[in-house]
Amino acid sequence: MKRIIILLTGLMLFNFSALAVNDTIIAKTDIEFIERQLDSLTHIWFLRKMAPDTNSQEGITEPVIELPDSIYRVRLHNIHSVVNLPYNKVVRNFINVYIVKKREKFEIMLGMKDFYFPIIEDIFDYYGLPAELKYMAVIESALNPNAVSRMGATGLWQFMYSTGRAYGLTINSVVDERRDPVKSTHAAARYLKDLYEIYHDWGLVIAAYNCGPGNVNKAIRRSGNRKDYWEIYYRLPRETRGYLPGYIAATYAMNYHKEHNIRKMPVNFSIATDTIMVTKDIHFEQLSKVMNIPLAEIKALNPQYRRLIVPGKSKPMSITLPIKYLGDFISMQDSVASYRTEHYFNSKLKDASPTRSKYIPPSIKGKTKIIYSVKEGDNLGYIASWYNVGVSDLRYWNNIYRNLIRINQKLAVYVKPSEKKYYSVVDDLSFAQKQARIGKPVVQNTMVEETTKPGFVYHTVRYGDTVWDIAKEYSGVSATDILNLNGLDRSGRIRIGQKLKIKKSS
Repeated sequence: MKRIIILLTGLMLFNFSALAVNDTIIAKTDIEFIERQLDSLTHIWFLRKMAPDTNSQEGITEPVIELPDSIYRVRLHNIHSVVNLPYNKVVRNFINVYIVKKREKFEIMLGMKDFYFPIIEDIFDYYGLPAELKYMAVIESALNPNAVSRMGATGLWQFMYSTGRAYGLTINSVVDERRDPVKSTHAAARYLKDLYEIYHDWGLVIAAYNCGPGNVNKAIRRSGNRKDYWEIYYRLPRETRGYLPGYIAATYAMNYHKEHNIRKMPVNFSIATDTIMVTKDIHFEQLSKVMNIPLAEIKALNPQYRRLIVPGKSKPMSITLPIKYLGDFISMQDSVASYRTEHYFNSKLKDASPTRSKYIPPSIKGKTKIIYSVKEGDNLGYIASWYNVGVSDLRYWNNIYRNLIRINQKLAVYVKPSEKKYYSVVDDLSFAQKQARIGKPVVQNTMVEETTKPGFVYHTVRYGDTVWDIAKEYSGVSATDILNLNGLDRSGRIRIGQKLKIKKSS
């Protein structure tokens, strides 16, 4: 038995090595992405506040230490993680980015983690997520909240516009909460939980975070329904194949950087901060000049405000400050907000605010009313996207002021009669199922009776239908009846748009 185990282990390692050799070009593309993210750290304000401490070993450049594969493998094995951390040459190439090629940038990121990791760990603990998923932020953005990819993904967690909005982040010309470390981490945590509900495997969750669940589902189907990252590796999009190896490398580098003579560059500013809600419009320059806080520091701690304006007048907004200034700000908030108000807001807020057209309520004539019961975690943005209606429409139909809703509140939604069946199930779906329907084509209720054969009706297959689900919709009809009547095999495989003959109940 022992010899068999050794043989299987050897085969596994061999396969990983072959994978690495055959995927050099793909890995190179992903490595270049990580290098660009690390290089972006050069431009952040925190870097100008960092300096080596001459009284310690921190920040001193020391010889690069490279080790044999066996040591990397053992060290990864010794890291306690819910994510499987195998070692192969692709992983080794990513490790070299952190500990060799970009070690100076990695030292900066090690200093940054003292500020960002506690935020991420607290939020992930609240959602019951494994703390080690924080290393995803390392490969996503190199812990730079202002990072923007070539595709437009933005912030610490690199949200695209549509995904950010779907998870409740405000994105407009004044505010981009993808850059808010706290709010974007809450959104990322909810997204990761939704993905885990689908896959129940953290490796696949990490892959789906990068390329979307649709691409992962496609890779699983094309791989014979295998549900392991390495088994679907070649079925994944090319840009995703290096994502999990990159995560493994980041996990290794963060845990073993000292063993490679890499020391963090200390952050010479107070990482003790706190957040307070403001109900007035405040410009960063007002805050800087009244309270003598460096403008660049305010910008660095509040990267979500694109025009240096906290628009607290429209709704309460948060601002993050070094904790030593917080008491003074609470007592001086009115003075800050009134300092040269005309200079900062008469023109700038007017330019910053998007032009709003007059809202015209939608007509409900000829439409069908559906009732949705508000669940914990819902907001009007989510609900509007699930029914493909406007947030303003929801407010109008339900006499809602602003966006305030409560759990178990009943909301009226109006849809076309032909779409009633598609939308009537929304109230009973899980959050993940509702999110998965966003952007999918609406399958209308097009079941029609066949006039020449009055004993039957035809059911048009909709998205998500199975033979067994369809049988439940018709009294006295079993799944076997549908299979036999339509010449289907026992697998019950059907396709969207297919018409199935259903015997009418007597």
